[in-house]
Amino acid sequence: MKSTIVEAAGRLERWMTEEALPLWQERGLSPEGGHWEALNADGSVDEQANIRVRVLARQAFSFAFGTARQWCHGEAMARQLMAFVTERAAHPSAGGGFTHLMNPAFEVIDTRQDLYDHAFFLLAYSWCYRAFGDDSFLKGAEALMAHLDHRFGSVYGGWTEGDYAYTQRRQNPHMHLFEAMMSLHEATGDAKWLARAGELFALFQSRYFDPEREVLFEFFEDDWTLKHAPNEAPIEPGHMFEWVWLLDWYRRLTGQSVTRYTEALYRKAMDIGQVASGLVWDEVRLDGTPLKYTKRCWGLTEFIKASLVRAREGDAQAEARAVEAIDTLFTYYLTAQTPGAYVDQRGADDEVLIDKAPASTLYHLVVLTAEVSDYVRRRHG
Repeated sequence: MKSTIVEAAGRLERWMTEEALPLWQERGLSPEGGHWEALNADGSVDEQANIRVRVLARQAFSFAFGTARQWCHGEAMARQLMAFVTERAAHPSAGGGFTHLMNPAFEVIDTRQDLYDHAFFLLAYSWCYRAFGDDSFLKGAEALMAHLDHRFGSVYGGWTEGDYAYTQRRQNPHMHLFEAMMSLHEATGDAKWLARAGELFALFQSRYFDPEREVLFEFFEDDWTLKHAPNEAPIEPGHMFEWVWLLDWYRRLTGQSVTRYTEALYRKAMDIGQVASGLVWDEVRLDGTPLKYTKRCWGLTEFIKASLVRAREGDAQAEARAVEAIDTLFTYYLTAQTPGAYVDQRGADDEVLIDKAPASTLYHLVVLTAEVSDYVRRRHG
């Protein structure tokens, strides 16, 4: 008997509140007060892996978000992580922002400033402010935004990649900055954040989205011209699905019509990005030829979110696709031997390639669970 969206939402929320969040609260923090990079398949901490500094921000977001949803008592953990990263991973000389990488002893080993990392600090600040009502988090967001504008603002729009030599610009950091700006607007009601989101929407319209081919391109030159010939350019179907969700969020905030984008991105990403099992290729060419024979968990979470957007837009089959994809998520990824953990990546034949659970993936799963729950409440409550 097939599941309904109501049953699928309940299953996801139970997994999140009874297994995933408790697991990470129990095992995620190191004795020093930082956050480990990943859990091994047996649920033990991977104490050998270096720690990407953005992982601390993503976990702080997850526990602030979970606290706001009354899924967990995560305030102490979120505050601890933000305090730790400010004390231990703030950049020593840049005048703002954070470093990039720490070793397993939580010592900084890479001081690069990367735009993608900082998008998640803005998101964490927004939800810590929203969940806890502490003005220091809003001040942190404003100071970080000023730093990014001053150090990395580009005359061609958006921001450069960071303080290091790079060969291409990425849409991905800007996608997550779009998310952070909308989150900060919702948290504060301040129109300045929505105006910044509007700047990023304009980049999507004019640079990232190709209306003729109906795809989202990833990599660009400094002036936002395409880095690769279109037929050779890497395309990430998961990002196309993610933009469907983000564009719908922007529509709700502004009234801007986005259906021409969401419908095209969704349809094309399914066409070139999905396999028979329902999993999503990590990277393909324009014709759907895989560039990487891998399928990560997060791509499927974004397909589910995009399907709910399309269901609200009138796609009669989209809700059923979301339900089936949630079942697929449990079959292929939320199937780790440790309750609350997950498999990160499958291969060409859907075999397990990475059975560790990266902490960073929790962000995708937390947001997915909320989106499915909210959809059910509004449409089937």
